[in-house]
Amino acid sequence: MSFSWPWALLSLLVVPLILAVREWARRRRRRAAVRVTSIALVRSALPGRTRWTRKIPTALFLAGLALLGVGAARPQASVPVPQTSVTILLALDTSGSMCSTDVDPNRLTAARKAAAEFIESQRGGPRIGLVTFAGSAGLLVPPTDDTDALVKALDGLTVSRGTAIGQAVLTSIDAIAEVDPSVAPTGADPNPVSGTGYAGAAIIVLTDGANTQGVDPKVAAREAALRRVRVFPIGFGTTVPAPMVCENSQFDGQGFGRWGGSGGRGGFDRGRSPRTIDEPALKQMAQATGGSYHRAENAGQLQNALDALPGSFTVVQQRVDTSAAFAGGGGVLVAVALSVSLWWNRPRTPAR
Repeated sequence: MSFSWPWALLSLLVVPLILAVREWARRRRRRAAVRVTSIALVRSALPGRTRWTRKIPTALFLAGLALLGVGAARPQASVPVPQTSVTILLALDTSGSMCSTDVDPNRLTAARKAAAEFIESQRGGPRIGLVTFAGSAGLLVPPTDDTDALVKALDGLTVSRGTAIGQAVLTSIDAIAEVDPSVAPTGADPNPVSGTGYAGAAIIVLTDGANTQGVDPKVAAREAALRRVRVFPIGFGTTVPAPMVCENSQFDGQGFGRWGGSGGRGGFDRGRSPRTIDEPALKQMAQATGGSYHRAENAGQLQNALDALPGSFTVVQQRVDTSAAFAGGGGVLVAVALSVSLWWNRPRTPAR
């Protein structure tokens, strides 16, 4: 908790001041005590309450004053608030290693299914865009809230040579800039904003390898960080050697499929060890932008990682003024204290 007017907390000094005055008055009354000869007369004059009960109005009154003093300082609390406008760019690796069958039926098919389920789960929520990357990166679907169009676009994914992770991040930044004026496109002055807040946009990079060409991921991460856009990389796949088999429809038709066989399925480099994920680079990218890195070795873990991510950027911490709650609570306590005191000290009808 923080305070907009911390100097107003000095008003809390009135509480110990009242206690000091009350103690001074009590001691003065003790010195001026009147001696009486009838104990029965004294007992009949005292109210029928214990010593601690008589202190309740005073305690309530002082607690109310304390709350009013805190409220005067304009306290602010950090609370989670859902963002009303969020843009998510989902960058999918379509390099040849995505044909590895260490994830059934292969990495590309599992990633496509997980991405489709993720997009469906966000229906009616943030805008989502799709970027695919192999040797280069391209915008498959601009950020949109058309869930059906996004899911349909996933059916046409094909693999190709190379892995351009850095270029995928830059392409995602440019796609975000098209719909979010607060995010500058690459090549333009990012005009970084001071503070710890992030832009209402995030990039999810799903890859099974390491950057082999194009822009260095460190450079891309620095560009994203300057624009306050967080990157959440997901390393997908295992290090277990497995046949690399893709459907014929998953080849790009530009010569990459010459390793494939005929018929319904194509295969290449059978038994080859899949490329090891460059986890240090992906973790560094996440750390530099304020995101987080996730590891997924099977379809279930990939789905869990995707499902958990929106909570990291669709809900933000916002400072809310809570002075009204303190002032209201303090006012209620003061009113109750005065009411109880007046009730207990009301004139009583002498018993007959």
